[in-house]
Amino acid sequence: MAVQLDPQLMEILACPSDDHAPLRAGTAADPDADVLTCTACGRGFPVVDGIPVLLLDEATAPTTGH
Repeated sequence: MAVQLDPQLMEILACPSDDHAPLRAGTAADPDADVLTCTACGRGFPVVDGIPVLLLDEATAPTTGH
């Protein structure tokens, strides 16, 4: 299931890393994944029960092709 977050919320959410880049729903390999992916560093942040977990410790490693 694709991440379904309010568009206004998506506009203000940002990666918690130092660059604070915008996030996008899904991953390059799976646009329907329950993940928010940083548009700069490529880290993936899980979305659990509709709530984004924006903790660097919980992020998945960047993947190529982000």
